[in-house]
Amino acid sequence: MAKKQNSYISSASIKEQGRTVYYKMLESARQGELIQVRRGVYANIDQLSGNMIDINTIVPDGILCLWSAWNIHQLTTSMPQAFHVAIKRDRKVTVPSFPKVEIHHYTEAILGIGVMTMEIDGFNIRLYDVERCVCDAVKFRNKIGIDVCSEIIGNYLERPNRNLSKLMDYARELRVGTILEKYLQVKL
Repeated sequence: MAKKQNSYISSASIKEQGRTVYYKMLESARQGELIQVRRGVYANIDQLSGNMIDINTIVPDGILCLWSAWNIHQLTTSMPQAFHVAIKRDRKVTVPSFPKVEIHHYTEAILGIGVMTMEIDGFNIRLYDVERCVCDAVKFRNKIGIDVCSEIIGNYLERPNRNLSKLMDYARELRVGTILEKYLQVKL
C-alpha cells in the first residue's frame, strides 16, 4: 500500500491498486493496524497519535482556523480541544467522532482571505496566516473572551516580522477595522 507522504488511506485509491491490496487493507483494519476515521478513510495509530491529522482527507478543502491556527502560530497558550476547520457556508460534511473536529461556516467572500499552506507532522495543511488569525480573534472576541483576544494581539505585536498594513487590509475586508484600530492604539 503506497502512500503519499503521511496522508491517510482512502479505500477508493486502494481499490485502484487491485482487489488483493484492497482486501489486505480491510484485513489490516480488522486486526487493528488501521483505524477507520470515517467511511472509506483509514489511518494508522501513529498518524492519529500525532499533533496533527490529515485535515484535507477528513474535511476536503477545509482550512484550519481559530483555536487550532492560533496554537500553531503560537499566538495563545491555550490548547485547542478540537481541530477547528473552516468551510464554505451551505456545505455539509460528516466528521468522525474521533478525533474531534469542529466545523465553522464562512461565506465564500471571506473564506479565502489569508489562506496559506504549511507542512505539520508530514501533512500539508491549509490554515489561516497570522494576520487573519488576529482578525478572527477580534471578530470573535465576545465568544472567546476579551482576555484571549488581548493575548493574541499582544503576542502578534511582539513578533519582529509582523505586517501591520496586511493586518489592517484583512481587518477592513473582515469588517473589524475600527475595533482593531482601537486595540492597536491601546497596545502600541
